[in-house]
Amino acid sequence: MTKLQPLQFSRNSGITIIGTGSYLPEKVLTNTDLEKIVDTTDEWISSRTGIKERRIAAADEATSDLAVKAAEQAIQAAGIQSEEIDLIVVATFTPDHLTPSTACFVQQKLGANNAAAFDLSAACTGFVYALSVAKNLMLGHGYRYALVIGSEVLTRMLDWSDRNTCVLFGDGAGAVVLGNGNPGRGILYDYLASDGRAADLIRIPAGGSRNPITALAIEQKLNCVQMDGKEVYKFAIRVMGESLEHALQSCDIHPDNLALLIPHQANIRIIKASAEKFNIPMEKVMVNIEKYGNTSAASIPIALDEAVRQGRIKEGDNIVLVAFGGGLTWGSCVIKW
Repeated sequence: MTKLQPLQFSRNSGITIIGTGSYLPEKVLTNTDLEKIVDTTDEWISSRTGIKERRIAAADEATSDLAVKAAEQAIQAAGIQSEEIDLIVVATFTPDHLTPSTACFVQQKLGANNAAAFDLSAACTGFVYALSVAKNLMLGHGYRYALVIGSEVLTRMLDWSDRNTCVLFGDGAGAVVLGNGNPGRGILYDYLASDGRAADLIRIPAGGSRNPITALAIEQKLNCVQMDGKEVYKFAIRVMGESLEHALQSCDIHPDNLALLIPHQANIRIIKASAEKFNIPMEKVMVNIEKYGNTSAASIPIALDEAVRQGRIKEGDNIVLVAFGGGLTWGSCVIKW
């Protein structure tokens, strides 16, 4: 690995994940189901992405509904009450409404009336961004507990005639509760980056002030996700390795001493390439893309919660979260469990 310049961060923040949770909608859409609605095959999807199926939110489920169910699990696991939460950050680019924030709906439904609440938009890197923001707000404002959620209902934003995008995404939510722990444990390091010069590679053209929703915009499907898959793939291969390198070197962690790598679940080939670059065996990589597809900001917290519940993370383990997404954005986070 190339030696990087040291970055400023705190290894002794003591901000620790004390509870995790996740929620996946009941409806399953398989690759075989997609064969009936778009020109694709199970073999084509599986070989190129690693995805076999994904979850679809029910008609009466919005992003906040998924977020609340994941949050309830995390709060229960943390052993606290909703009223004790000081901060709620929801990472999403599929909010219930443009305003008010999804986080405020989550606050209302949880009864977390003492919390500050806001949304954060960094696409698939959203949870890593939100984790960093929440940690630093806790350090700066003395908050005792923070609820950080990644939640998406992406299937409402898809063009189901575009086989290059509709096969990739699914709905879901994951959540963590942050609390104050022992110095030298918890979130040791976080690295965030972006490059707006490539903003057009992943986008939803209509729905904001630049191009409001109109009948013409809907007819042209400008309210749906558009992506340059080849360019995004090349970008992801580069920045996933860069983010992982920053994380390992900045915390002086040799890949052999990494207990678990939890990458954004976008493409199995990208995940394997990142692991292979650092000689990390796949047994040390959390992968669930085959079940859920790309759930954007929800993918890492869902995978983290599954890893915890499967007993794959133990006290003292070094965990690295790595993500990339629209913006373009990317980043990583090191956690001493």
